[in-house]
Amino acid sequence: MMLRRKCRNSAFISACLVALALVATPFLMAQEQDLAQLRLKATALEQQGQNPEAEEIWGTIAEADAKDAEAFAHLGLLEARQERLETAIDYYRRAVAINSNLPGLQMNFGLALFKVGHFPDAIKAFSSEIKRHPGDPRLTILLGMAHFGMKDYLVAIPYLQRATERDPQNFALHITLAQSCLWSKQYECVVKVQRLLLALKQESAQVDILAGEALDQMQQSAVAIKQLRAAVLASPKEPNVHFALGYLFWTQGMWKEAADEFDSELQNESQNVKARIYLADSWVQQGEFAKAQPELEKLNATDNSDPLVHRDLGMIYAKSNRTDDAIRELRTAMELDPGDAELHLRAARVYRSLGRGDQADAEGEKARKLPPQRHQSLQEMIDSIEAPAP
Repeated sequence: MMLRRKCRNSAFISACLVALALVATPFLMAQEQDLAQLRLKATALEQQGQNPEAEEIWGTIAEADAKDAEAFAHLGLLEARQERLETAIDYYRRAVAINSNLPGLQMNFGLALFKVGHFPDAIKAFSSEIKRHPGDPRLTILLGMAHFGMKDYLVAIPYLQRATERDPQNFALHITLAQSCLWSKQYECVVKVQRLLLALKQESAQVDILAGEALDQMQQSAVAIKQLRAAVLASPKEPNVHFALGYLFWTQGMWKEAADEFDSELQNESQNVKARIYLADSWVQQGEFAKAQPELEKLNATDNSDPLVHRDLGMIYAKSNRTDDAIRELRTAMELDPGDAELHLRAARVYRSLGRGDQADAEGEKARKLPPQRHQSLQEMIDSIEAPAP
């Protein structure tokens, strides 16, 4: 009797479950249909640019199902459209954690990361996407630019080369490629970019400056000067183009030519402090002390952090027999640039003129122990102008 009752109970439970399933199925189907309608409505609003309304619906869908990758992906897109990139990134991360293969997700995720400068994560997202779309032009550019942002210039170069081949009229890409080549010491690559632009009859003073730097680094200073002369003629108002040519003249000891170019740069941009400093130094090197002194003293009163200003003042004061002032200025220059052997040699001469042989010998010994002075590269000089130290 007990066994028969258990069987009857089991049959009853099974019947109840079947009945519940029959009742629940239409409800679940209706719920799915409602969600499908919501998705269609949200997508339509999104396409119409009604971002807040679309976001509200996608938010409702995400609340109903915390594993809905599509909803989080759309929320990320809508936040990104409204320039709320950090919030967008959070939504994209949730979507990627659920379904990283959702179409377009990695691209949008990477773009948001790229825009806020999170280059390593952007590279991961773009790399994942390019596996599904090999050779995609947009992804190629983005990967090149992201590696450039990371200062991985050697890695950036192949992507940027492919990008410029597809879009030879894109100046920004050519400039970025030339910079990547220069900063990774691929000097032939810089010159190749310049020649390509010339073949396309597209002049770019900025690329000419980079090519001039590359040629100078390749010990082809005469060719570099010729290139920058052409750049000056083609674009005489281009920022830093006169400074670039003047600096190459300065490194070659061509003081008058350097002074002319620094003066031209100042006519274009009177606030270029580096041009003022090197113009004054060019005068000093030509022995025009009376012309240089007031300018150097004015520079020193404005900002006393450049060793070249103190060195030149030390030279002028020494020639004027203002020995205490000369020593003071040369000492200040040494503190600012302890690796410059010439400063110690000049101090030695001043001490020798004062009959202070021991101090002169000590300065001479310090000079002998220091390696030859290296001029800053042209690119370093231009960077110091564009992003001056605080």
